[in-house]
Amino acid sequence: MFNRMLFCVSVCFAGCLSVCLGQQQPVAGAGKPSVSTSAAPVTQTFPLVMRQKVVAGKAPVGAKIEGELVVATLVKGTVIPRDAVFSGEVIESQAKTSSAPSRLSIRLDLAQWKTGSVPIRAYLTQWVYPVTLDAGPDLHGPEQSAKKTWNGMGQYPDPHAPAYKPFPTGADSQSGHSADTSSAVTSSRPVTMKDVEAQSNGAGGITLVSNHSNLKLDKLTTYVFSTTDPVSGRAKE
Repeated sequence: MFNRMLFCVSVCFAGCLSVCLGQQQPVAGAGKPSVSTSAAPVTQTFPLVMRQKVVAGKAPVGAKIEGELVVATLVKGTVIPRDAVFSGEVIESQAKTSSAPSRLSIRLDLAQWKTGSVPIRAYLTQWVYPVTLDAGPDLHGPEQSAKKTWNGMGQYPDPHAPAYKPFPTGADSQSGHSADTSSAVTSSRPVTMKDVEAQSNGAGGITLVSNHSNLKLDKLTTYVFSTTDPVSGRAKE
């Protein structure tokens, strides 16, 4: 049920992202008839769970990365099944310093599964499907309907909720919910990473930049990769 919901959300999210990222700047004489020679690039998004942790500044440029697809995705007539392994590499990695922001860029090159493979050109974006903690029933009172998130910001999916922070705080780790009455639940709505900006790297790719903290990827969060440069709107070559 959750996979079907996430698939629907991913399709809607990809469509909205395509419209937002694929917009063209108006040209002079826009009110006059014109003939378009090329269509706007179609944005393809891939929700992945990483197979390894990635920390900006510690993961060297050229380091190989892998992630597993969360929901089956149609790409140019080919269905890439759920759990297909996407592989790629780190192409930019810089830890935050007192004078420079943290920078991280990851490019996907290939998707593989048991019966096939397809070349991919997609980059890590600032969008994620965060993991929340379902508190479960209260063994000492009425059942609790609210879900507590790792960053303590309340229940998702509120479209106006604060941006996602990827790691639990000390206060959250002592929330009082025992491990046997709570479970991890992936949100059905994507949100942006807190204080993270997506920039064009000048070569048709995406670089994430943070002036507030060092960029880190864990193995629980679902990260969104995209085939379209969010600044120029160009499709990856």
